[in-house]
Amino acid sequence: MPKQKTHRASAKRFKKTGSGGLSRRHAFTSHRFHGKTKKQRRNLAKSGMVSASDMKRIKQMISQMK
Repeated sequence: MPKQKTHRASAKRFKKTGSGGLSRRHAFTSHRFHGKTKKQRRNLAKSGMVSASDMKRIKQMISQMK
């Protein structure tokens, strides 16, 4: 059985936290900010956490990542 490779696209998008969670960036932050409120723009700029329902799948994709 060959070694499982790290999914490189996922490794660039997610980062492991000290407590074992996964941090991520928000979507909808590239353009068209005039349709968004200041509060939306402020909160989209912060990083978020991966939801519990997606955690197992994403951790498996980046399992080889240190």
